[in-house]
Amino acid sequence: MTTTIKVSDELRDRLKAQAARDGLTLGAHLSRLADAEDRRRRLDLLKSAISEASKADVESHAREASEWERTELTDAS
Repeated sequence: MTTTIKVSDELRDRLKAQAARDGLTLGAHLSRLADAEDRRRRLDLLKSAISEASKADVESHAREASEWERTELTDAS
């Protein structure tokens, strides 16, 4: 299903030029832009959560991560 969105001619032309530059359809380009915005938002939320974490939680995470990094992956093959 397709739909129409209203944007200025200038924005439409910019988006079409960007899509063409990358060899994409306008729809595929808009999908990439939406995905990038979703990712940016998730990373902002993660950054905020990390900055609000207590010192004890940060230290606990560091210890656990260190333990996992030293784990032998004997069953990985």
